[in-house]
Amino acid sequence: MVSHSGRKWCWLGCHFIRHNCRVESEHVERFANHSARTDVALLALRIASGLAFFYHGAAILFGMFGGPGPERFAIDHRFPVVLGYLIGLAQVASAIAVLAGAFVRFAAAALIVVMLGAIFVVHLPHGFDVSNGGIEYALTQLLIAFALLLMGAGSYSLASRLPAGLKRL
Repeated sequence: MVSHSGRKWCWLGCHFIRHNCRVESEHVERFANHSARTDVALLALRIASGLAFFYHGAAILFGMFGGPGPERFAIDHRFPVVLGYLIGLAQVASAIAVLAGAFVRFAAAALIVVMLGAIFVVHLPHGFDVSNGGIEYALTQLLIAFALLLMGAGSYSLASRLPAGLKRL
């Protein structure tokens, strides 16, 4: 513990906390359990979102899973063909990063851009309901990407094996 003007800082696992009184072992254990649950929740979000983005990105970029491929995707949405390649690449590369837990914040930022485009350019005219082509699913993926941008990969990731300067990406 480090004392600073009557308040104490205590290292608990991976965070410092500031408190006025002695930290009891049950508080340390509760904090550690909360941190472990958060890491498991982040892993679950990364797997669910990463698999979905890989599926959709591979359908766009490679025409896998019965997808259109980049040219057809671009034509269907009246985009330049290069945009079809960029959207597919952003989804596939970001999905791999999210699944691996490396460069998650960078990947989440790319996915946020893709999802904002999907919401405003493609889905918004169809309302909210996903069965009508609405924003429901794209908004969910946008919010998951935003949560990953804020929280990072969590402990169950490859980020811990990266050099210090790259861990926060």
